Amino acid sequence: MTDLIYIAVIAIPVLISMILVFGSPKKRSTRVSRIVFLAAVFIFTYLPIFVLVVFSFNSGRSTGVWEGFSFKWYEELVNDDRIKSALLTTVIVALSSALISTVFGTVSAIGIFYMKKIPKNIVMNITNIPILNADIITGVSLLLLYNILGIPLGYASLILAHISFNIPYVILSVMPKLKQMDNNIYEAALDLGATPTRALVNVIVPQIMPGIISGFLLSLTMSMDDFVISLFTSGPVVSTLSLEIYSMTKRGITPEINALSTIIFVVVIVVLLITNLRNSGSEGKKRSA
Repeated sequence: MTDLIYIAVIAIPVLISMILVFGSPKKRSTRVSRIVFLAAVFIFTYLPIFVLVVFSFNSGRSTGVWEGFSFKWYEELVNDDRIKSALLTTVIVALSSALISTVFGTVSAIGIFYMKKIPKNIVMNITNIPILNADIITGVSLLLLYNILGIPLGYASLILAHISFNIPYVILSVMPKLKQMDNNIYEAALDLGATPTRALVNVIVPQIMPGIISGFLLSLTMSMDDFVISLFTSGPVVSTLSLEIYSMTKRGITPEINALSTIIFVVVIVVLLITNLRNSGSEGKKRSA
């Protein structure tokens, strides 16, 4: 019944907006329909998150019946050693893989950018394969590779797996900033006596820093969100948050997950706001200069 209500809340505004768009040529109706359609999209996207946040403060175990406001599940979360261990593992793996991927991806993007046209196109197409490839294929192939090379499953294998699928995202984040950069600045730095390494660090990197930060945040998010590849490459000892939640489905999910998801959601929102405000401030300074 709840699913039908949720579908109706989304479907009715969408149908109304489509009727207004295709049934009336008036600009006012089109504008209203766009607003309704946009509102429906936002409701479809954020209503489940809103419900999750609200019921993280529910005193009971039910996710459909409100039994009263309480911080009970946040207290249970603090005292749950398995979830804390899985969260710590997830953060360590995500930060490690994101940092390493950002370094290698940035250097790779700079190298690809200065290639000739045909080799650049070939390398970029190869770079896109891990993104387009199914996660289950990547996970199975990495597992077979680890077995052939004799690499034991654990922290190292999990971090290497996350690095392998994070690097392409960093490259795709950095490449647009390289295209926007003025190549004459780098050449001018070389003409003024700077070494290629110093010109790279002091000239190119500051110009593409927004792309590097975006690549790092995207890698961090992808690593924390990954489940399928981690399932094949983590082994029996290491357990990430996604794997722990999956194992909890077999014995029953408690509202602790709602509390944990709420905390993660708030942290992501804060990081995004700080990043956007920083980028907006730097762009404003450039315009004023």
